[in-house]
Amino acid sequence: MSDLKNVKMEGSKVPAEKITNPQLVKAIETMQADGSKENIDAMIDAVVEAKFILPAKVTPTTRARTQNGQTIMEQSTQVQFRLLENANKDKFFGAFTDIDELNKWNGVSEGNKVVTDFDSLAQMVMDPSANVLGFVINPFGKSVTFPKNMVISIKQQRDFIRMKNNTIKPGTPVSLGEPKEYPIDLMAALINHFSTEQFVNAAYLRMMEQDGRKSYLIVVDFIGDMESTFDAIDKVAKPYLDDDIQLSMMPYSMDFGKNAVKGVEPFYRKQS
Repeated sequence: MSDLKNVKMEGSKVPAEKITNPQLVKAIETMQADGSKENIDAMIDAVVEAKFILPAKVTPTTRARTQNGQTIMEQSTQVQFRLLENANKDKFFGAFTDIDELNKWNGVSEGNKVVTDFDSLAQMVMDPSANVLGFVINPFGKSVTFPKNMVISIKQQRDFIRMKNNTIKPGTPVSLGEPKEYPIDLMAALINHFSTEQFVNAAYLRMMEQDGRKSYLIVVDFIGDMESTFDAIDKVAKPYLDDDIQLSMMPYSMDFGKNAVKGVEPFYRKQS
């Protein structure tokens, strides 16, 4: 067992024994028989809708804290996940579509089981304290490995589509270029902000026009929660914007983001 008690996750109240994923299992079999883009996309769609079983050791713990001179006892839960290791000692979460697949892993059938979904599993993979390189679906059956960079890409695309303040409208023509006047003060403020953000690797600037509206497009290469990352950028940038030019943001992991900055040097790059 590897102790990952600091990894935040959302569990499900559905018993592990009731978890089945016939649609995902079929999509994996179809994709493995014919690895077309259409079949791969269908398999990924099934993954993000699935519920998975993870073997775990769940231990209730009690701690005391003092408030206003009174001692308050609090109960919490420590969760330890059993990780897979490959020949290079790289670690992965094992995610199982049903109990039968889980029971193929020797020694886990009698242990605790946690039911979770793709979003929570992705957060666990992206958590640096987990020290894992991704997750493997049904590692002892017809398995599919999702490396960390792919998990990040899928999660960020899903988060971007769900963002309420998403200012980039899919399907509408977009023109990109360089700003006629470089926003020095805005860039300085963002560089200063990014230098304090541990999980931002790089950021790029483009000028974007869509539906006649101009905006600075910031493409960000980062790991972690998109909403909090973009909200912090928006807060820093607001004093330097006006009604004529607003701010749009896009994760680098999305194809649009990569294509938008192809051949463009980042205005910020994390120091190694």
